[in-house]
Amino acid sequence: MIKGVIFDLDDTLISEKEYIKSGFKVVCNVISEKYNLNFDKVYQKIFELFDEDSDYVFNRLLDCFNIEYDKDYILELLKIYRGHSPDISLYSDAEEILNYLVGENYKLGIITDGYKITQNRKLESLDIDNYFDCIIITDELGKDYWKPHKKPYKFCSKNLGVDYSSLIYVGDNIKKDFITANKLGMHTVQIVREEGVYKDLDSIEESYKADHVISDLNELKEIYDL
Repeated sequence: MIKGVIFDLDDTLISEKEYIKSGFKVVCNVISEKYNLNFDKVYQKIFELFDEDSDYVFNRLLDCFNIEYDKDYILELLKIYRGHSPDISLYSDAEEILNYLVGENYKLGIITDGYKITQNRKLESLDIDNYFDCIIITDELGKDYWKPHKKPYKFCSKNLGVDYSSLIYVGDNIKKDFITANKLGMHTVQIVREEGVYKDLDSIEESYKADHVISDLNELKEIYDL
């Protein structure tokens, strides 16, 4: 019998690309004001560069506008990006399923990787604490405890007061989200978003795959008779 559901955050409950867009907007505003550049041109260029290759995107952006910089300035831009208060919202199906599950008295949790300042800013902007009985930002446990380490899964189960066999874990990243949840005996579900960062990843082996693959979180109700 299912008693609780644990969700990943990025590309499960919210769009990672929406967050990236928000962060780029803040960074491009800083750059355009400092160097007296047209914001729209800078903003357009960063997405062109990001679509080509996501690595060193701030360095490459500054190069495009012939701006001299050092390592400290790149670190400053990264700090601005990671620490900004993002303009983001829940996916519509995420809001629907959360309201439904709360109404049916299921225990709910989040396990999310990412820099703690970044993930905290996301959660603050979303204002969704009232939905959840346990929220774990793995970076707050230590970088060694990011998924797929078992500690956040075990910690969340304990805090929810729900056995592994009565929990569903929902995520998007087949490389790290499900292998530990599977080993612990949780039910696992992969959500595939059209714009998802990890939607095209292939599993290395069967143990990395989720029990079910869905495209809308409301499908959980039918699969598990919630």
